[in-house]
Amino acid sequence: MDTTVQALEQKLAARDKTIRVLSERLEQQGSDNMSGFALFEQNIALENVVGRRTRELDEKRIELERALKELRAAQSELLHAQKLQAIGQLASGIAHEINTPTQYVGDNISFLAKSFAELTGALQSCNDLLTAGPESRSTQDCLGTIDNALKAADFDFLKEEIPRAIAESQEGIRRISTIVMAMKDFAHPSGGTRQPVDLRSLIQSTVEISRNEWKLVADLVTEFDPQLPPVDGLKDELGQVLLNLIVNAAQAIEDTHPANAAKGVIRVSAQGDGDWVEIEVADSGCGIPKELQEKIFEPFFTTKEVGRGSGQGLAIAYNVVTDKHSGKLSVRSELGKGTVFSVRLPVKCRVKEPVPVA
Repeated sequence: MDTTVQALEQKLAARDKTIRVLSERLEQQGSDNMSGFALFEQNIALENVVGRRTRELDEKRIELERALKELRAAQSELLHAQKLQAIGQLASGIAHEINTPTQYVGDNISFLAKSFAELTGALQSCNDLLTAGPESRSTQDCLGTIDNALKAADFDFLKEEIPRAIAESQEGIRRISTIVMAMKDFAHPSGGTRQPVDLRSLIQSTVEISRNEWKLVADLVTEFDPQLPPVDGLKDELGQVLLNLIVNAAQAIEDTHPANAAKGVIRVSAQGDGDWVEIEVADSGCGIPKELQEKIFEPFFTTKEVGRGSGQGLAIAYNVVTDKHSGKLSVRSELGKGTVFSVRLPVKCRVKEPVPVA
């Protein structure tokens, strides 16, 4: 696409030069008292050149617009395909994250059902005493019966464990709900419509769905500006950018830290900076060699082994940030100490919407 644009610019420059040369020649010949017929011929030649160049440029413009339309469609399909791929890769981890609280909620429900049956037996014994009337048995006998019933139900144990089981179940349901809402929030398409994006919420959702990618190798810390403003953008595509950066950070730490070693750290921060917002994803991983830092945003460039990376993640992230949000995506890294990816986004995006091509 860059080559096509450069070729078009060269043709425009050539046209302008041709018109300028002919005009200068026309003026020169006019000043030399050239004949009216020669002047007429010169005008016709000039008009023919301008007409031909104009037609060529119109054809190139139509060709370029068609190519741009195809490129936008291809970019959209590629982004959607990568999102589906990311969701597929995260699916097993998300299933595991949901399965864990589901299991202990199920165990607690079974415990509560059993406990309820035991407490019902104790309550039934007490109810039988009340139904028979106090005069039918001595007070000592009644107290003994109640005491035996409570001991049979293990009342002291249940009194401590039932509230704990209820609290754990509530926490498990909350955890499941959080994961499902985060996944729904991440997967929901923006449809190409810009909207105010709450970056705090978007980051937290992305961190949640990627938890299984980083929880075993790193502790993840988030830091937010209390006055962080929303940014005008495409929510789902910005979420894809954040997901790529967090997963890359986790993999960089995993490559650096041997099994059973202390965890690394991933730090995700978002700060306001006047008319801009800056998001940083920092890791304590292996770092990126200086000679590779200029290449990491190129399509299909990857340092990962086959099956672990396609080389599209950072290239798509760069396109989303720079082309679709008029932002900046940069990296600074030091070998053995870690990497920081910085995403700068304007609060008010001034990207022109693409003009439909007939």
